[in-house]
Amino acid sequence: MSNGVSFAATVHVRDTCLCLHLQRAARAVARRFDTALRPLGLTNGQFSLMMSLNRPEPPTMGDVATLLAMDRTTLTAALKPLARRGLVAISVDPADKRNRRLQLMPAGRALLAKALPIWKRTHATLDGELGWPSAARLRADLRALS
Repeated sequence: MSNGVSFAATVHVRDTCLCLHLQRAARAVARRFDTALRPLGLTNGQFSLMMSLNRPEPPTMGDVATLLAMDRTTLTAALKPLARRGLVAISVDPADKRNRRLQLMPAGRALLAKALPIWKRTHATLDGELGWPSAARLRADLRALS
């Protein structure tokens, strides 16, 4: 049964689609970091979110959403389990009551300190597998796309 799209077109998309290859690579890398961080009860996304809060002053929801390329609804959902664990706090911005500020709590800072060496080891392994020029080029290319 033909739907008007040839199998050759399907193979071409499979072999050349940047979106597909980026998604597959992102899922594979995410699984590696999830596995490495699991003993601490963290996912790679939670680690990245907590790291984005590690600043001298609590950032706004908008600042963090922009940095992580997330919409506010997704960010709010990602923050809830961290807030329930007492790792982050969400408060009203005193300068603008419409905004929320996000703060890494002492328990969050302590957990992040335990997670960072795990992230470094996992990252070093990935960099080693790619090799220096390839890893640096990949980072540059990914920054260019975002």
